[in-house]
Amino acid sequence: MPFWVAFLLVAFAAIAFLDRMLMPSVRWYLRRRFNRAIARLNDHLQLQIRPFKLTRRRILIDRLLHDPKVMEAVTAESKISGTPPDVVAQRAGIYAREIVPYFSAFTYFGFAIRVSRFLSEALYRVRIGINDEAGLKAIDPEATVVFVMNHRSNMDYVLVTYLAAERSALSYAVGEWARVWPLQQLIRSLGAYFIRRKSRDTLYRRVLARYVQMATEGGVAQAIFPEGGLSLDGRPREAKLGLLSYILDGAAEPGHRDVVFVPVGLNYDRVMEDRVLTNVDPDGERHFKFHVSVFLGWIWQQIWLRLTKSFYRYGYACVSFGKPVSLKDYLTGSDAPDTTTLTEELGQHLMRRVKDVIPVLPVPMVATVFQEAEGPLTRLDLKARCHTLLKEFSITGAYVHMPLKDEDYAVEVGLRTLMLRHMVIEADGHYSINPADRRLLEYYANSIEHLRPGSLGAYAT
Repeated sequence: MPFWVAFLLVAFAAIAFLDRMLMPSVRWYLRRRFNRAIARLNDHLQLQIRPFKLTRRRILIDRLLHDPKVMEAVTAESKISGTPPDVVAQRAGIYAREIVPYFSAFTYFGFAIRVSRFLSEALYRVRIGINDEAGLKAIDPEATVVFVMNHRSNMDYVLVTYLAAERSALSYAVGEWARVWPLQQLIRSLGAYFIRRKSRDTLYRRVLARYVQMATEGGVAQAIFPEGGLSLDGRPREAKLGLLSYILDGAAEPGHRDVVFVPVGLNYDRVMEDRVLTNVDPDGERHFKFHVSVFLGWIWQQIWLRLTKSFYRYGYACVSFGKPVSLKDYLTGSDAPDTTTLTEELGQHLMRRVKDVIPVLPVPMVATVFQEAEGPLTRLDLKARCHTLLKEFSITGAYVHMPLKDEDYAVEVGLRTLMLRHMVIEADGHYSINPADRRLLEYYANSIEHLRPGSLGAYAT
């Protein structure tokens, strides 16, 4: 027998011995240490990481594909299209593998939280606005918590991940823009799942619905953007009811745990994508794609600005957490005759709650004054009009972030940012809107328009 053949036989035998005898013990040891680490982590989280989130991805995919409702959808699709059931089942498997994430606690808490904290504080002065701490602490530990947020920027994911780190690990619904290497793998490891927002494929919708319902049944803390996409004009958009209807359909089943919705309002002094968003036709198609080259170029630009000491942070970023809404309590007080109407009513109710807690920041405040001014303003005129505007916000109860608790300083901060970005120009001590950037300035003013007394009737809780 040649020596190399004998060597291969011995090597294969050693591998088989390790796989059958030693690896099970090693896996058991590592799994035990992992469970202990998760238990210690849960002791410090308000919303514990549920076993569903820690289940292996392959097992979740099998559970999803063998779910009775998914199997019914496969059968129905096969009859309608005349396609063999096996072929339709393969298509459902593609959808399931596309949707189901694989959560890594190490990646989320060891990497994502630190990166989100670094990016948030490096780019913005991060502040928490309204914070119903008592309401959040009173949430039933067994309930499924869903954070419902307005969608201002793709930075929302980073900012809320950072600020909610002490509460739980959030599972996001992420659009197709992030399905690129290596972002796709990273997002999946953080527990997020991808959705095709514009898909009308009935089978796909059924697979997605069942995954959302399984995660909700499993108590997974989630974060959703009811608007579905970024606002092009700065105003909060109407709620789209897809994900919400999936959650309600699952919660209607007997014995289902309570679902508690937490309204979250976000606002920025500067939205990183603002010029891209305002240059898109409001009635046109949105084509926002992630490009690695653009992202790396942006990183290099930030590094260069810091090296040359010409970097300025983007102003304030503020997040408010409103009063939680229990689905059981809402259903008890709702007179909705059917599920369709109930979903629409709840969606509108939650969006009103979200809009009510969107913070007022210096840039949107100053932008509002310039938008309404009929001509150039002096610094004194600007401060006087801002003072009047702040009185309006005090009437409606809107949260206003006041840097250093100094009204004049807040106006100076907003004016400085608008001038640095050339949205406002100065001539002989008078300030006016740069005509080329009027739409951009209106974008920021629109973010708080609904909080004024004239609009209170449409958005009051």
